[in-house]
Amino acid sequence: MNIRPSRFDHPDAVKLNDQVQLEYAERYGDEGDVTYLDPAMFVPPHGLYLLAYDELERPVATGGWRTQDRNEEGYGDGDAEIKRMFVIPEGRGRGLARRMLAALEEDARAAGRVRMVLETGDQQPEAIALYTSCGYTVCEPKFGHYREYESSICMAKPLRQP
Repeated sequence: MNIRPSRFDHPDAVKLNDQVQLEYAERYGDEGDVTYLDPAMFVPPHGLYLLAYDELERPVATGGWRTQDRNEEGYGDGDAEIKRMFVIPEGRGRGLARRMLAALEEDARAAGRVRMVLETGDQQPEAIALYTSCGYTVCEPKFGHYREYESSICMAKPLRQP
């Protein structure tokens, strides 16, 4: 697998974003994740968006982080928020999400961020298992667009040791 930086509005990123939105809609019975995302949010040094390609140059996974600081949605100063982590069904079980997550954490740490945060949901047990196995813990209070939803699960991991 070849993981490389991309733009959030790259055609391959849009294609995979459409797929993950369909999966969210199916799992939650709604229209998918309506969190506002602008491609500029993922431009270094304030974020990063990654695409992974297989040996035939087909896009198989995405993931990004964006800068967050203290705001009305409950984020804290120095946060880096994971968005749009997704591996197509045919690419799952190969450790690709774990590699993608490690690359995002490394980049956010290098950009000076102190904590990686994410929102997931109770209908995504695979995501919860991945994040837990990578050192993320459920945190309160909740943050982000879905912070008031019962199904929302917020997780965090320090990027720097005190």
